[in-house]
Amino acid sequence: MTGMLPYGRHSITEDDIAAVADVLRGDWLTTGPQVDAFEADLAAWTGGVGVAAVSNGTAALHVAYAAAGVGPGDEVVVPPMTFVATASSAVALGAKIVFADVDDETFCLDPAAAAAAVTSRTKVVAAVDYAGHPADYDALRGSVAGSEALLLADAAHSIGGTYHGRPVGSLADLTTFSFFPTKNLTTAEGGAVAALDPWILRRARRFRGVGVVRDRDELRFADEGGWHQEVHEFGLNYRLPDVLCALGRSQLRRLGEFKARRAALVARYDEALADLDGVLRPTRRSWADPAWHLYPIRVLDGRRREVYDRMRAAGIGVQVNYLPVHWHPAFADLGYRRGSCPVAESFYSQQLSLPLYPGLGDAEQDRVIDALTAALRVGSVRSAA
Repeated sequence: MTGMLPYGRHSITEDDIAAVADVLRGDWLTTGPQVDAFEADLAAWTGGVGVAAVSNGTAALHVAYAAAGVGPGDEVVVPPMTFVATASSAVALGAKIVFADVDDETFCLDPAAAAAAVTSRTKVVAAVDYAGHPADYDALRGSVAGSEALLLADAAHSIGGTYHGRPVGSLADLTTFSFFPTKNLTTAEGGAVAALDPWILRRARRFRGVGVVRDRDELRFADEGGWHQEVHEFGLNYRLPDVLCALGRSQLRRLGEFKARRAALVARYDEALADLDGVLRPTRRSWADPAWHLYPIRVLDGRRREVYDRMRAAGIGVQVNYLPVHWHPAFADLGYRRGSCPVAESFYSQQLSLPLYPGLGDAEQDRVIDALTAALRVGSVRSAA
């Protein structure tokens, strides 16, 4: 039998390996020049918005919330159709999560639901660019109008995408990225935070560095020697080392190529599945140029589990993204209940991610399409009989 096709996979070249090896032969493995260079390279994709590299995507969210001043008594609005870290990293700072439903086309945060969730205690409204499709950021700006809440874009899926021609990373007050191996580029583990306000970016960089202050003009005990450093606010060690930043820089040179290949695969899926009964294809808004991290179909008539099992048995590594965050036992233990976000919950019951990554060949994609068609046909034939 042919091996299992994963739903996502990294794309590593000899250039990537050489970039890492060069750092390993040098003087800096961490806190060196590759970090600043990677941040500058990333800023070229955010429209010039400043960036802080961090150790992973969850750390990026934690750093962003901390930089925004999230703490006990604050509320953070989050859509449930995301990985749990979008919410749990704010809980770690003492915040209360308020879940707001997603829209029924892109399954990104619904601006009307977000507006209804905002209160005087709201510190951050966190949108998620689900599957790589940007949320409706202009409408979300309207959702927080009149409040002091900051808008955050969880762009773990969407680096390289655009909204009304504006790049992801420039659309919200804060933007977080993930560079996990299945994402649109990888540093093995890694992430980043972009911030429109230089002061907030400074707070982010300080938090990811354990809160250490070294600038002489900021020290409270400036008469100490050149060794002196201070901590004014607690942070954590969320630094991304030079060796991984070098990998990220090499990957960024091919981000446009990665994005184009993902778009071509999406177009092939769209064409092949256009007339296939029992599934719905993902929607793209006219104002969006998605980065397409996922290809999320909907399997109708309650057949998602059956189709998932049949495709896995056929060697197709389909996945489900995601269990609604408020369904996790940790949130149930805090009093959150099913039924509060019906659009997200209905979508979850149907959602299935087909394999999508730059190295997926046309013949391999045809294998996915054939397996999906066969899985749907088996149940249909049984029902007809």
